[in-house]
Amino acid sequence: MNKKTHPLKHPEQRVGVFIDVQNMYYSAKNLFHMKVNFGNIVKEATAGRKLIRAIAYVVSTEGKEEQPFFDALYNLGIETKSRPLQIFYGGEKKADWDVGITVDAIRLSPSLDTIILVSGDGDYLPLVEYLQNQGKQVEVMAFGNTSSGRLKEEADDFIDLGGEEKHKFLISDHVVAQPVARPMARPIINRPMNSRPVNRSFNNRIMKKIIK
Repeated sequence: MNKKTHPLKHPEQRVGVFIDVQNMYYSAKNLFHMKVNFGNIVKEATAGRKLIRAIAYVVSTEGKEEQPFFDALYNLGIETKSRPLQIFYGGEKKADWDVGITVDAIRLSPSLDTIILVSGDGDYLPLVEYLQNQGKQVEVMAFGNTSSGRLKEEADDFIDLGGEEKHKFLISDHVVAQPVARPMARPIINRPMNSRPVNRSFNNRIMKKIIK
């Protein structure tokens, strides 16, 4: 469901947006054969509130072909953290950012009222529960058809990027998204991931280490 006038959203809230680029990229590609308009996603996420940080977690390759995409994110006012794609013996590739996003969300939470996760990955359930127990409002934006049902239920608000207004959040390969106001932050540099089954035991171990 898409709650356009959520009663808990108000102009004085300090907002942080954490974007799992890999999860968004593959969801949009598989569902609609299109790319994601990250500028409009940040605008929708902010909803007239105070944007403190907007961070996109991306993967880099040896050839650096994705550098123009990173530059485009920066021009949209979105910080980037990148990490190299890991290729293991036998050809297996790994590039997930769940632990990094979890650490950043917890680290920045004291300066935020609302944490917005742009991902449908159920691995973030322990993070959502932890932040809510700390008194934070946690919202999720993702494509509903590829999102964890539990994640949608637990979030204080869920916006389906593949709903009736999906045209706002999708672009064809040759369309450039419009810039948004830059948040009060500096660009940083470091990883995303595909949706996969919830690994609750792994994330719970990570959470315990973080909050000790």
